Amino acid sequence: MAPMNRETAHAMVRFGLGPRGREAFPLVPKAWLAGQLDGADPARAAPCHSAADGLLALREVRQAKGDPNAGHPVRDLFRADSDAAIETLLTTATPFRERLVWFWANHFTVSIRRATTAALAHAFVRDAIRPYVTGRFADMLLAVMRHPAMLLYLDNAVSIGPDSTAGLRRHVGLNENLGRECLELHTVTPAAGYTQADVTGFARVLTGWSVNYDPPTPGFLYRANTHEPGDIAVLGRTWPSGEDGGVALLGFLAAHKTTRHNLATKLVRHFVADVPPPAAVARIEAVLNQTDGDLKAASLALLDLPEAWQPLTKLRTPFDYVVAVLRALDLPPGNRPDVEAVLNGLGQGLFGAPLPNGWPDTATDWAGPEALMRRVDWAYAVAGRAPNADPESVAAASLGDLLPTESRQHIVRAPSRRDALAMLFASPEFQRR
Repeated sequence: MAPMNRETAHAMVRFGLGPRGREAFPLVPKAWLAGQLDGADPARAAPCHSAADGLLALREVRQAKGDPNAGHPVRDLFRADSDAAIETLLTTATPFRERLVWFWANHFTVSIRRATTAALAHAFVRDAIRPYVTGRFADMLLAVMRHPAMLLYLDNAVSIGPDSTAGLRRHVGLNENLGRECLELHTVTPAAGYTQADVTGFARVLTGWSVNYDPPTPGFLYRANTHEPGDIAVLGRTWPSGEDGGVALLGFLAAHKTTRHNLATKLVRHFVADVPPPAAVARIEAVLNQTDGDLKAASLALLDLPEAWQPLTKLRTPFDYVVAVLRALDLPPGNRPDVEAVLNGLGQGLFGAPLPNGWPDTATDWAGPEALMRRVDWAYAVAGRAPNADPESVAAASLGDLLPTESRQHIVRAPSRRDALAMLFASPEFQRR
């Protein structure tokens, strides 16, 4: 199999998930990438439990109260949805779109380190991320903030306005987690100059945004009796009481100049370089400003950045690396490793980020000697699952002209096919995107 030319390989590695097996190479790489953002996301049709299913599973767990015969509905639900998500990653024909989905899922992290989140994490991605990857950031932000996964992960479901009907009766109060993280991480960042008073005010605006576990309509529920009454000041503006006040404030935050600078910086860091080139950030920020936060326009603008077509320097995270290796080998489902277990072993478990700021996106966080040795060990282990694979063909199909002659020679001279594949997957070139 003739290797891919450099531009094609670059497109499939930097902007995609790595080529899959012997799939046909795109003839016009930029057009191939851009075309993936047209129409609806095909992965929304993949099997996935709904948020309602997740909430009913959580309700079942609560009602069981430790009954050893009750089963493990949340664990089983999460595992089934994880298997379906991994299948999508390994077989998708729209890998650029899939990369964007997981980029935004990391930006709006919900972690299963909070036990309730496991029942809802995949539904969160399907319902609050996927539909908006090619839409407006304001719409994604609103969907995220109303989703039960986020409301439970950051405790807003139990946040009660001190002067609300429920607050005065029960003498319980505010939880600021969601308001704080939305300001610090999801939108304006500290560059906006917000204060603790703004955090508290935002948390007051969001009181009442809660979750209903009960049939027939489990899901988001606005509880008027827990909402803090009266107008509330946040970032120099006054926001009216009621659910509409929260919707208006989120729209304001989505359009804020520091939010758009934050989003542009993170997109360029993810797709171009650990230290985002200022000119590239300025270009993406300008597109967001000119299009009222159109994420499809911003994603297409990434493809036109000259810096995005410079040599690959980004280190693949464990998630990116495992997906790329398994796509390159294109193993049948029955011969794949337990991908969840592999990701846990390499330090980036699915939905397992330790904090709300998500998984890091720079080489320094993933390039420790022990972490890299774990990759090498796993590369050798997974190579044993493909005893009949031709290493030269896999190299040509997965890296093409990105693999230098010297590395090719090492692969050719390896004592066995397994050693050759392990060398390929452990090579510096395969580690980069």
